[in-house]
Amino acid sequence: MKHALQHISLLTALLVALTLPVTANAADCFADYKAKKDNPLRLHYGVVQLQNGCSAASAKSEVAERIKRDGWTLLNVLSIFDASELSGKDSSAGQFYLRY
Repeated sequence: MKHALQHISLLTALLVALTLPVTANAADCFADYKAKKDNPLRLHYGVVQLQNGCSAASAKSEVAERIKRDGWTLLNVLSIFDASELSGKDSSAGQFYLRY
């Protein structure tokens, strides 16, 4: 019985340890995207930090909703990535780097 409890405790600790990085990484999801405005036509590339998950579907709806406030229309989400890939994107996104 004591041996079985030790295995259960070890297994529980292992499962908790494995879920911690996933929880931390969920807060570090970013997406880069392209958007447009009409009359006159304007385009921009931007980077956002995602709050509602890291899936392509949730990123698309989240980005579209955020940029819509300023009259932008989402063209597409290019990629979803973590903080380790942010380097260099600030110069490409300019004023739209983490703006929304």
